[in-house]
Amino acid sequence: MNDSFSLYILLALLGCLLAGILFAWLLYRKTEHLDKRLRYGLFVIRTVAVTVITALLFFPLVRSVSYNLEKPVIVIGQDNSLSVGAIEPNGFNKQQYEKDMQALADKLSEKYEVKVYNFSDSVKSGYDFKNKGQVSNASKFINQLNDELLNRNVGSVILASDGIFNRGGSPLYDLNKLKAPVYTIALGDTIPKKDLMISNVNHNSLVYLDNEFTLEVQVQAFESKGEMSRVLVMEGGKKIYDEQIQINSNAFVKNIPIKLKASRLGLQKYTIQLSPLKNEISERNNAQSIFIEVIDARQKILIASAGPHPDIAALKQAISINKHYDLKIALGDDLSVINPKDYSLIILYQFPALQNDGGTFINKVQQSNVPLWYILGAQSNLYAFNKMQSAVNFNGSNNTLQEAFAVANTGFTAFEMSATFDKQIEGFDPLQAPFGEVRINGTALVALKQRIGKIKTESPQLFFMNAEGKKAGYLIGEGIWRWRLGEAQNDQKSNAFNTLISNAVQYVSAKDDRRKFKVYTAKNTFDENENVPINAGLYNDSYVSVNTPDVSIQIKNEEGKVYNFLFSRTETAYQLDAGMLPAGNYTYTATTNLGGKKHTAQGVFYVNTLVAEYQLTIANHQLLNTMAMQTGGKMYMPQNLSQILKDIEANEQVKTLSYEDRKYEELINFKWVFALIVMLLTLEWFLRKRNGEI
Repeated sequence: MNDSFSLYILLALLGCLLAGILFAWLLYRKTEHLDKRLRYGLFVIRTVAVTVITALLFFPLVRSVSYNLEKPVIVIGQDNSLSVGAIEPNGFNKQQYEKDMQALADKLSEKYEVKVYNFSDSVKSGYDFKNKGQVSNASKFINQLNDELLNRNVGSVILASDGIFNRGGSPLYDLNKLKAPVYTIALGDTIPKKDLMISNVNHNSLVYLDNEFTLEVQVQAFESKGEMSRVLVMEGGKKIYDEQIQINSNAFVKNIPIKLKASRLGLQKYTIQLSPLKNEISERNNAQSIFIEVIDARQKILIASAGPHPDIAALKQAISINKHYDLKIALGDDLSVINPKDYSLIILYQFPALQNDGGTFINKVQQSNVPLWYILGAQSNLYAFNKMQSAVNFNGSNNTLQEAFAVANTGFTAFEMSATFDKQIEGFDPLQAPFGEVRINGTALVALKQRIGKIKTESPQLFFMNAEGKKAGYLIGEGIWRWRLGEAQNDQKSNAFNTLISNAVQYVSAKDDRRKFKVYTAKNTFDENENVPINAGLYNDSYVSVNTPDVSIQIKNEEGKVYNFLFSRTETAYQLDAGMLPAGNYTYTATTNLGGKKHTAQGVFYVNTLVAEYQLTIANHQLLNTMAMQTGGKMYMPQNLSQILKDIEANEQVKTLSYEDRKYEELINFKWVFALIVMLLTLEWFLRKRNGEI
């Protein structure tokens, strides 16, 4: 193809030249009277000028080819994590090693392009031998090289590390993307030292108040056979667990289950400690703190009724299955001593009743903000029911009852109701419902509708509303004891009745967070190498998000040191990046003003001390050797750094590459061509003018 293209160019140039000769011959063929040299000179000038002009028409673009040389890139990565500096083998001279690494980089720079990095939990440019990194993430380092040096001539990677990588997984899987040999420098010590540590603590992050939970503590010890230690658990500075352990081997591993009881609400800090051994290499790995959120999921539920009924027993059995519900049943005169504010949900079973309107108790209920679940039946005082609330009006009489079957509403989404669940509920016996019309003032979430005989109606049977600042549930009809009995007789294992009652109780009793000012951290605990992000939301009286006022926050640690920040605004809310904070317990108080009112929000979070770099003190030179062998490199000891330079120079894969750069430019952009044409035509005009040809 190149030969054909070259032939085309040659023929085109020849054609341009012939056109120039032809044009000049036609012009000067009858000028014998001119001097012979002048005549030939004018002929040549016109031939060249026409040839160049014609070439501009045939060759508007000109291709130029240049060659660029790229030196091999040699990458040096220095592990800057704590474990590299904490554990040094006998005979290792740190100062000499630093000088040798700098000298290696300088010598390589004479022939190659050298890029130096240090890595731990982050990747930075240049050497750093302080070894203060909290974790070691070689995988992150390799991935960054893959991104930065994509399509570059990477000659080799020199990786200096102890092979202890405790973040990001093994780098072996990412090395092949570099397509370059890796030369590893084996730091650290592979000889086990006397050490006792907590290698892992397995626990739940969430437990319930007054429940027992288990910590599974894994204890490891090296070169400590015959020693004794104690494992302690501290909470709030108080010892809550103490056990002695006997170390019976030099490679000791033991899992210790520790049962504790959650006795305080909120985010709790538990510190597991091992009493140190004499002359152990590090005591930093003898303690580890964990954080567990203790919540009170127990809710006090009251069933209020004028008298006993089989439905109440059915409700009790369904609600009591959940151990986090504390159920109380109060009948008749017992209601006079009940304080509604003590409960998370009150089920008013046919109450107010015809025989007992519960005047005093009902007044207390109306003054409280407790969610209510109304169940209407033959004994309900419908007039008192309509009077005590305005969301639902029952226009009818309970003198006449009708049988109403349940029909599941497929559009109900407040809690899950599967197709199998719906089918089973629709097979239940009918409820005895007061005859009349249910009028709903507002928006209702209807779970079940009524079926009268074979006619499916739009009248609700079980529905929920959010009115007057609190949730409420409504069940039109009595006789749910038949639902439970029918389910038991048919030996149905899906427990549709219990599930329905439990879901209804959970939905109505769940409290909505209607605070106008909310401030919360992304999570409750952070590692000391993590930034602490904090979010805030502010709402007006219509509960519409606003972010006009400034929001400030004061963060305080255990020692009383205060950090003051001002939130940044997002589109509709606020956010803050408090940066990395020292390990410890923190409280925060955020404030703002809206509509002349001051709003305050408080919270706590913990910054955990990282001990990953102290949990493994034996260098993993086997991994470093595998990394080198897998990529065609080699592993070296720190005292043999000079050999790396020789091996890189001898590696035929590490070579300078030449890249061909082809460019196409418009010939008209070359000013000298325009100048040549003007000069030739001007010279021809001048000579012809001088000799009377014009």
